[in-house]
Amino acid sequence: MKVTFLGTGTSTGVPVITCNCRVCTSDDPRDNRTRPSILLEWDDHVVLVDTSSDFRQQALRHNLHRLDAVVYTHHHADHIMGLDDIRLFNWRQRIVMPAYGSKETLDAVQRTFWYVFEDSLHDGAKPAMEMNPVNAPFELLGREVVPIPVFHGDMPIFGYRIGDFAYLTDVSRVPDRSFELLEGVDVAVLSALRATPHPTHQSVEQAADLARKIGAGRTYFTHMCHDILHAETDAELPEGIRLAYDGLVLDNLA
Repeated sequence: MKVTFLGTGTSTGVPVITCNCRVCTSDDPRDNRTRPSILLEWDDHVVLVDTSSDFRQQALRHNLHRLDAVVYTHHHADHIMGLDDIRLFNWRQRIVMPAYGSKETLDAVQRTFWYVFEDSLHDGAKPAMEMNPVNAPFELLGREVVPIPVFHGDMPIFGYRIGDFAYLTDVSRVPDRSFELLEGVDVAVLSALRATPHPTHQSVEQAADLARKIGAGRTYFTHMCHDILHAETDAELPEGIRLAYDGLVLDNLA
């Protein structure tokens, strides 16, 4: 399996509008972070995790011409607001796009994009989506996808595991029962918002503690705000833990 980090930033993205801090003005391309999303590829299939606010920009940057499914972690704006651009894939591939996520997440998506699910516009003016609520492992294009319950503040959301890869973004806490679902993971992606604590996100130190508890061979941090200068923070991380960045590709994953 191949994993491409489309976006590794927070809800504001980096640079942040109105900000002239050293990260927002950095000339290191790794400090430019669009909203959080990854692309998964296996057996000629392409699966998107979250339709971020920057999905159009990300799709153009990566020359994305095919998409077979969308999987949602939760319904916050930075994770869903690119949904309307799914219609380009509907047109080109002549398919209804299957989407997966918790019932609560998909219900919220349908409220936000109400026009997609009502007869208010002709079909060509809106995406064609098939919503598939999940709360247990499910089969997707020949592979098992395991939802991992985690918390984003007080809100329950999903991370996902496919094979030996796990993606947990916007995490503040992982319940004990979810660690069983993460046993044997080789590559883990965890959110690490900033150095200082936050009520709904892990800090870098908390994410490092979680990485040690999961025990993956490699861990990458994502969902980082403009408090994190890539080169400086990456150099201070423990062995086996690195910062992800927009465009990073992990290949040959089990």
